[in-house]
Amino acid sequence: MKAIQITHSQELNVIEMDMPQAPSQGEVLLKLQYVGFCGSDINTFMGRNTMALNPVIPGHEVGAVIEAVGAGVPENLKPGMVVTCNPYTNCGKCASCRNQRVNACEHNETLGVQRNGAMKEYIVLPWEKIIPAGSLTPKVTALVEPMSVGFHAVSRAQVTDIDVVMVIGCGMVGMGAIVRSTLRGATVIAADIDDEKLALAKKMGAAYAVNTKTEDVHQRLQEITGGFGPDVVIEAVGSVPTYQMAVNEVAFTGRVACIGYAKSEVSLQTKYFVQKELDIRGSRNAQPSDFRAVINYMERGTCPVDELITRIIKPEEALATMRWWSENPGKVFRILVEF
Repeated sequence: MKAIQITHSQELNVIEMDMPQAPSQGEVLLKLQYVGFCGSDINTFMGRNTMALNPVIPGHEVGAVIEAVGAGVPENLKPGMVVTCNPYTNCGKCASCRNQRVNACEHNETLGVQRNGAMKEYIVLPWEKIIPAGSLTPKVTALVEPMSVGFHAVSRAQVTDIDVVMVIGCGMVGMGAIVRSTLRGATVIAADIDDEKLALAKKMGAAYAVNTKTEDVHQRLQEITGGFGPDVVIEAVGSVPTYQMAVNEVAFTGRVACIGYAKSEVSLQTKYFVQKELDIRGSRNAQPSDFRAVINYMERGTCPVDELITRIIKPEEALATMRWWSENPGKVFRILVEF
């Protein structure tokens, strides 16, 4: 079967692998139809992802169909079903697992990063990691995982209908945070440096759009919030300026949820932590309930799916596409590989 393999030296190859064996006890064999390239994959391709294997088969954003099930798999999982997967592992022994927050397992290994992933024609997974996608098509299902990360951040920030929420970064994860905040009844301010992404953010539910490159961010936020600042800021970029913006602009007694990984140390005015009595919370990966919430939203049919998919490619086009993406980083939502 075909698989895509990345090394950290801007090399990508389509390789041949043996087909997986029939699923064993408690396992499910998936036929992959669409798998998304994400930000961690382009970082791996560019040699910037220190957490990834080298070489590695990428892929953890999955739209697949069940090909076969092994003994002991629950009856609700049947061949022919469209599914996605929970791509994270959990050890069951660390503090996070003990506290039932398995998405933040200290020893997590995500498909396509710390272990080989799903960007191949078939994969075998434990049935516990399989998430039925309801009426969604495999193409739409491949968008569920990245949006679920944004959904999870909204849960971490405890967003309610009386909150003004600023989401910094309107990529796929940020879009998930915008959607979930809107579904909870919050007023959402989308912030990004790209006007096209900001326009799409408004289609996804944002009430306001702020271009952080061309506008006076502080002044705009003060105008929108009546001088208070946003109650919640969700950082979905992972850069020094956006982390600083989150802490500086959030309202007194506000909440900051951090998704992005900054590539260098961030200098912050810690007096704001105390003076504002801030809650600053990390948000990592997603829970199964976040996946289900995204699927429920997608089944409504109101999501502009086609605008979230930048390109659909065949495996043989992956190298040229990744080279193009590395030269045009701001223009990509999701690239799907069709198997």
